[in-house]
Amino acid sequence: MSNHVSSKLLPVPERLGSYSPDDVVFLLKNLSDVNLERGTEDREEAIQGGTHYSEMLPVEYKPTEDYLKLFHETLEATARKVARDAGIVSERLAARHGTDFVLASLARAGTPIGILIKRYFRAVYGAELPHYSISIIRGKGIDENAVLYMLREHPGRRIQFVDGWTGKGAIRNVLAEAKETMQSKYGIELDDDLAVLADPGRCSETFGTREDFLIPSACLNSTVSGLMSRTVLRDDLIGPDDFHGAKYYEEWLEDDVSNLFVDVVCGYFDEIREEAKAEAERLENLPEANVSSWQGMKDIARIQQDYGIADVNLVKPGVGETTRVLLRRVPWKILVDRLDNPNLRHILLLAEDRGVPVEVYPELTYSCCGIIKPLNGGQS
Repeated sequence: MSNHVSSKLLPVPERLGSYSPDDVVFLLKNLSDVNLERGTEDREEAIQGGTHYSEMLPVEYKPTEDYLKLFHETLEATARKVARDAGIVSERLAARHGTDFVLASLARAGTPIGILIKRYFRAVYGAELPHYSISIIRGKGIDENAVLYMLREHPGRRIQFVDGWTGKGAIRNVLAEAKETMQSKYGIELDDDLAVLADPGRCSETFGTREDFLIPSACLNSTVSGLMSRTVLRDDLIGPDDFHGAKYYEEWLEDDVSNLFVDVVCGYFDEIREEAKAEAERLENLPEANVSSWQGMKDIARIQQDYGIADVNLVKPGVGETTRVLLRRVPWKILVDRLDNPNLRHILLLAEDRGVPVEVYPELTYSCCGIIKPLNGGQS
């Protein structure tokens, strides 16, 4: 690392979130005392009116009994599968890079998945991978101070970025831009590979599965992500020597299932270990599993054309993103590949609950897509 970088004043991480520091260190500035929340309709209007989504936060609602029930049912139904997929992505990383690298999960959906990978390496390889959770923001880029901090603390080590799942692949593109920025600004070589549990968008080469199913951590917000908010980047709050910001919702402690989620999934690691190893080996030797076709984005372009939607950000593909649209945005309609898809049970329930129409859209790469209501009255 150049002298210019090593002499840069970098922030000191605060103890944040409800996870053990043995699982993850958040490289985020604590904005818990700042009023950043805006109601769903108000926030939707602001975003569609040009305000960047990272300048405010959605209101964090106490999970209703229905959503908690959905989380627990989904966890029970998919914990073994999630463990297997986490094992597969971990084994693929081990095959390529050994056990000497740093995990950088992208806050916040990436954090629980990063913890699963860290714990898998601990359980199976006896290796302690450093694990940080950092901010990356569509349209604004990666938290450079967080990247510099990791490189300073772990000189010479490769950084492996981790997220929960892929949708349109926007974050993968932001990573590619970050790679160029860090190279031109600091002479630092980053690897923009993004390891994900599920890659329904076909835009990652390092995944556990490409099936579009509900990962239980997509059902809830902060209460399954260490009680952390989405990340915030606003000039009046974040200075040049700060990490990007986030809020820590300590008041939700009694509703927190963050550690329950990772503990339950990790309980299956012994059982799935050989299976994960074999599947990882199969995928590593399968040419099509090591390329990104970006098929998901081709689907999105077709949807935009068919429904006259000018703004690509109003189309949210995949089970996880569609769940979030139904939980915290203003949905217009839900497109599904077929009504009897077992991965869609909760989507159909949520859509019915909110009075959102569901349409079958054949030949969809994803199980479903959520379309946010354009607030200008028309679509294009």
